[in-house]
Amino acid sequence: MQRTVQDVMTRTVVVVNDSAPFKEVVRLMQESGVSALPVVDAGGRLVGIVSEGDLILKEDPNLEGEGHLFESRQHRVERQKAAGVVAAQLMTAPVITVAPDAALGEAARLMHHHAVKRLPVVGPEGTVVGIVSRADLLKVFLREDAEIAHQVTEDIIRRTLWIDPATIQVTVEEGVVSLDGQIERRSLIPVLVGLVRALEGVVGVENHLSYLVDDTTPSHELPQPWTALTPRPGH
Repeated sequence: MQRTVQDVMTRTVVVVNDSAPFKEVVRLMQESGVSALPVVDAGGRLVGIVSEGDLILKEDPNLEGEGHLFESRQHRVERQKAAGVVAAQLMTAPVITVAPDAALGEAARLMHHHAVKRLPVVGPEGTVVGIVSRADLLKVFLREDAEIAHQVTEDIIRRTLWIDPATIQVTVEEGVVSLDGQIERRSLIPVLVGLVRALEGVVGVENHLSYLVDDTTPSHELPQPWTALTPRPGH
């Protein structure tokens, strides 16, 4: 069974109220040893996230004073954050979040696409139920080689593809799966390799499989429709 975000996330999450003063936000970060805090409203629903990067803008002298007519949107946002005094004025919103039942691959894609190191995990009511980081997602690569080999043999080869496990030798070393042996049809090889590559903890797949029948190209022995309809001499 594929693990989901709730299987690897950190469940104890320090959050800050949107009305919390600047110094309280800094103090919470220092005491908790984190570089960002989810910001929630009075009902406990996630409304933003405040990071050290947001707070450090307070020290930038170039962001002091009023804006100007040709000010860029980014500069305007940074200037407003630099002038902020409570979490709601300091935070970044909206927040990229992930559901607790999301696949780990989905969380990884979100982090990569949005260039973030962590994602708040939000339940159906909009409340923060955890936080998942890049380090959490990488835990899947700590699976034992023997565990991966067993899953490949039993779950994929035997139960999913209905192939006799005795015909395929599966070895795993440091997360790299090697497949040796002979398979009945050539078309099954990419299917098997794809399923193995998608397993949690698999670093790579080395395919050394041969096949009995090449069913990926048309057989020249099969009669073509026009051949079958062509009258033979004497008929």
